Amino acid sequence: MQIKETTNNGLKRAYQVTIPATDIAARIDAEVKKIAPQIKMPGFRPGKVPANLVKKMHGEQLHAQVVNDVLRESVDSLMQEKKLRPAMQPKIDLEDGYEQGKDAALNVELEVLPDVDAPDIDGLKLERLVVPVSDAQVMEALQNIADQQKSYKDAPKTKKASDGDQLIIDFVGSVDGVEFEGGKAEGAPLVIGSGQFIPGFEEQLTGVKTGDEKTITVTFPEDYPAENLKGKAAQFAITVQQVKVESETKVDEEFAKSLGLEGLDKLKELLRGQLEQETNGLTRTQMKRQLLDNLAAGHDFAVPQGMVDAEFDQIWAQLEAEAAKDENPASAMKEIEAERDDYRHIAERRVRLGLLLSEIGQKNGVEVTQQEMGMLTQQAAQQYRDEDRERFLQFIANEPMAAAQLRAPLYEDKVVDFLFDKATVTEREVTREELEAAIEAEEVVEDKKSASKKAPAKKPAAKKAAAAKPAGEEKAAPAKKAPAKKAAAKPAEKAPAKAAAKAPAKPAAKAPAKKAAAKKPAAK
Repeated sequence: MQIKETTNNGLKRAYQVTIPATDIAARIDAEVKKIAPQIKMPGFRPGKVPANLVKKMHGEQLHAQVVNDVLRESVDSLMQEKKLRPAMQPKIDLEDGYEQGKDAALNVELEVLPDVDAPDIDGLKLERLVVPVSDAQVMEALQNIADQQKSYKDAPKTKKASDGDQLIIDFVGSVDGVEFEGGKAEGAPLVIGSGQFIPGFEEQLTGVKTGDEKTITVTFPEDYPAENLKGKAAQFAITVQQVKVESETKVDEEFAKSLGLEGLDKLKELLRGQLEQETNGLTRTQMKRQLLDNLAAGHDFAVPQGMVDAEFDQIWAQLEAEAAKDENPASAMKEIEAERDDYRHIAERRVRLGLLLSEIGQKNGVEVTQQEMGMLTQQAAQQYRDEDRERFLQFIANEPMAAAQLRAPLYEDKVVDFLFDKATVTEREVTREELEAAIEAEEVVEDKKSASKKAPAKKPAAKKAAAAKPAGEEKAAPAKKAPAKKAAAKPAEKAPAKAAAKAPAKPAAKAPAKKAAAKKPAAK
């Protein structure tokens, strides 16, 4: 095998690898000898078919298999010989014009991971903003639960139903005088104004009394899930069994027991724990952003643009999905487009931070154990249909890059926890509003720092593979104006960059499809 370097520019590398025809022929001959004893042919005893006939019968298939194996092994040898750490899946092309019996010329293009010096983590200082949970907050949460657990009592028979009242009704639906499936029910509860039924249904029941019978006409929406009812006018014959009015829910021992708990004290204890968990999560977010900002401030090295492209694509897909939900999608998308460069800088910052965190984790022996990985895989498998779960497990087992992507969030959390333990942490008691304001302020600072960076180099031509993405920051996009709504800014933690470098250079398999969303019932 001969190796010729054709590109060495920054993090980009390209090589021409030549595999002699004699090596390929020798591998084919070895394969022929291996399978010959298993070949059966009329006129020959089992296992006695001459090698030249075996090659004639199966030569093309063996040649294709051998060339594929040799190419894969050659790329692996290239990585080892040149001590390359690919940032993402290399682009591998067999030169045009290759024919059996000739040398095979293979072009390999890739970006390598930069050499990153592990940051000095001695003397790291962080501030933890602590939010104590008060009795008043617990009582407010308790009242919110009580408000959600609405109960109703029978109203006088003369009571006319209005918004907020509950009706117990029987109904039979029909289209053109023919009843349709799912359009009939008895004793169905319906709260007027809840939007539970199709538009126009509840409004026409305003003013009915217990015992009333009424026929209403409504039109099913054009996007209704049942094909046979889309846009159709339907009549519903309705009998009102009972009009009910909302009754006050008392927060007492009986209320707590109705929720399956021992008593009111136990309910308060659980609510306090939930509130503490929420505020602890916000505290962690604020501390993590401090930590990442400290790391980013002291490091500004070149990063693989293929990884930046992959990170940016994920950010952009989230923004497009959010813009599609906006009241004016075109306007929302136009506003996002105007900030494309800012989001590109955010992506580059995340990749750089991912490399830093990965380097810290490797230098300090941070690992995800096999047991932890097994639990992650099993949890992820639950989102697939039963028939696809085994395929997903096989996919993760056979695709190191997919496994690295699954491992990434836990690995990053463990590195962050390691740094928290190493840091000198001071605590300051604040209100929840002050904590949320601090997080928001850090988002703005992050956006300004990212946007002030020099624009990254032009996107490389290397093909993007289904590789593990870099470890990143807490949010998917900066907190900006309307289209980039905060709902879209979910944590988007990615796989540590070093994990991707360990994956073999082979095409990624296709993961099984996830479970489909449940279809809406036709009755509603």
